[in-house]
Amino acid sequence: MTAAIEKIRDAFPDRLRNWEERGGRRFCAEVAPAHLVPMARALCETWLLRFITISGTDTRASLELLYHFSCDPEGAVLSLRVAIPKEAPGIGSLSPYLKAAEWVERELREMLGIDFAGHPDPRRLLLADDWPEGVHPLRHDAGGGAE
Repeated sequence: MTAAIEKIRDAFPDRLRNWEERGGRRFCAEVAPAHLVPMARALCETWLLRFITISGTDTRASLELLYHFSCDPEGAVLSLRVAIPKEAPGIGSLSPYLKAAEWVERELREMLGIDFAGHPDPRRLLLADDWPEGVHPLRHDAGGGAE
């Protein structure tokens, strides 16, 4: 584990759970949805990690988001894993704090149906204006989506 990632892990023992190391310089930890925005802000503002992107998937049991951050000086990547219920797919937006999150949150809203509370511009980004409301192409229940 790199020095910076180890310090982050030790600083938040109650918020970052189930640590995994993947290949020496990739690390992943679970975070509760309520802690995501403050954790992401701390990683960028206090620990000076760089926000990379967010990836999302429908695991059938929940919607899983991975927030990826780079510790450039050490060449390490830390991903925060958040599981949100499919019945109430919402989480706080990083966009008010990290402009780089704006488009990817819009994409995940369309593709997976996730509501990013506080997002400054929830307009469609990819899907046509006449795309049916409530149909999200990357959800298993989308009828021809990610099976």
